[in-house]
Amino acid sequence: MVLNRSRAKLHRTASRIHKWLALIVGAQLLLWFASGALMSYLPIGDVRGEHLVDRDVAAPLPRGMDASAMAKLLDQLPSASTALRIVMVDGRAVALAEGPDEAIRRFDTRTGAAMPPFDAAAAQRIAKAAWRGATNVETTASLVTTESTEYRGRLPAWQVQVSDPDATRIYVEAQTGRIAAVRTGTWRLYDFFWGLHIMDWSGHENFNTPWLLAFAIGGLALALAGTVLLAMRWPLRRHRRGPPA
Repeated sequence: MVLNRSRAKLHRTASRIHKWLALIVGAQLLLWFASGALMSYLPIGDVRGEHLVDRDVAAPLPRGMDASAMAKLLDQLPSASTALRIVMVDGRAVALAEGPDEAIRRFDTRTGAAMPPFDAAAAQRIAKAAWRGATNVETTASLVTTESTEYRGRLPAWQVQVSDPDATRIYVEAQTGRIAAVRTGTWRLYDFFWGLHIMDWSGHENFNTPWLLAFAIGGLALALAGTVLLAMRWPLRRHRRGPPA
């Protein structure tokens, strides 16, 4: 009798937990499944805009470069510089010196003089040189000085907007001329569902939100309560004995 009462009490408790968790957690479970299915369906290359922009495009350094200005350039570098790279950007060779605070300064390899940040016209040329989409597009550039959900890279940067059907935006670092990010309509759709998936509705990057932890624990409790109910309601097979001889 005591065993039957305990079993009935456990059954009622598991039923109540399962019912209320199904109501509370169920909606988020649908969002998890829907967002996960969408993100698995979209090719990651299309999300990153790799079919539209070649971020790794780079012209080779010209042969026979005049290295006479390198001594002057090295004298101008801060003593705390940690790295020096010579790259081709916007049709000319430039030296990029990186400091311990990750700040980058740009120098002319021919004169050793410090160079100002790239302007809007140069950013558009850099973006067009890497563009792999339709040829009949126009671009406009605007300076970005604050982070957003769309761009969290090095600042300041130029946002080059392309007049293509995917509303592509190419972000070019103002100091280095490097293409730091490519954002398309497909990326924005992916990012929106990513924010729903990790339950960070504003920043879309925090994977350790208390909401996510709470609903994950709730989903686990929902599964455990359902398992208890399944075990208690599973029909037991009874072996019938034949008639006595």
